[in-house]
Amino acid sequence: MENKYNLKSPAVKRLMKEAAELRDPTEHYHAQPLEDNLFEWHFSVRGPPDSDFDGGVYHGRIVLPPEYPMKPPSIILLTPNGRFEVGKKICLSISGHHPETWQPSWSIRTALIAIIGFMPTKGEGAIGSLDYTPEERRALAKKSLDFCCETCGCSMRSALLALNPDSNPSAEDHKARELAQQIYFKMTGVLGLSMQTDPTLSTQASESGGAENNLSTLTLEDTSASEEQETSDQAQAEQAETSQVTEAEGCEPPTTPSTHHLFSPRQRHTQQHIHQDQRDSRDPVSRPVSTPAPFQQQVDSHAGSAVLIVVLTLALAALIFRRIYLAHDYKFDYEL
Repeated sequence: MENKYNLKSPAVKRLMKEAAELRDPTEHYHAQPLEDNLFEWHFSVRGPPDSDFDGGVYHGRIVLPPEYPMKPPSIILLTPNGRFEVGKKICLSISGHHPETWQPSWSIRTALIAIIGFMPTKGEGAIGSLDYTPEERRALAKKSLDFCCETCGCSMRSALLALNPDSNPSAEDHKARELAQQIYFKMTGVLGLSMQTDPTLSTQASESGGAENNLSTLTLEDTSASEEQETSDQAQAEQAETSQVTEAEGCEPPTTPSTHHLFSPRQRHTQQHIHQDQRDSRDPVSRPVSTPAPFQQQVDSHAGSAVLIVVLTLALAALIFRRIYLAHDYKFDYEL
């Protein structure tokens, strides 16, 4: 395979490095490129414990673009699972559906851990998602062990290592899990730019066995404590302003949505302007009425011109009367 590709290509270098790192299967995931195509990988992931997918092993494809890692891969599940559609590209912020959210620091290992973490979450109409009943998912989990990939020949019964409660995750697993916490499931049919699911919808899997089982219980929380503090302060300030307005109108204060901390600073700024416009439309008396500066200057100019015209008119009338008076006075003296 090395003779088939340009070894100076960044994508080839990165994929060959990741292939070497993921050569040996683990208890929870395994992925390798096809023998004749470095840009198509097949992977196997174990269902998260204490969930509807517990006991299942699921197989899928990862198709990588030539611009990888600058552009995201496409992820396709091949095993029926009740969470993702089979043979259809699923929509994650790490997948090819949303290149605007992709980060080159993410890797195939990150994608595998993210898939495990997203399996117990709700689909809620996202592209490539399903919402089967728990009974159907548990039945599919048992059947998944009988799946064998026709392309790579991988059997799910032997694809991964047996679970060992005494095993410890590697440093690469810890790093991949930290990166996976930044991934949010993309939703469709929601207004706004890059809307994401509520990060409080963390995986339902609980910690059981050894520390390695924690790899499948990804929680989708914000990674920056400072951002959380800033968002909290912003939410309290907005809630205080809203409560003041609603008290003046005799209404109950609205509750703050749980997804408020998903907005970026620019979106929060836009939302503040929308709230301010709504408050102004509800309470027009409180808005200051001011005359535009250009119109005020025009009124002042007209007033000055009127005064000047009046003064000139009076001066002209005075001159006319004086001329008439002098003319009559001169005529009177002439007659004498």
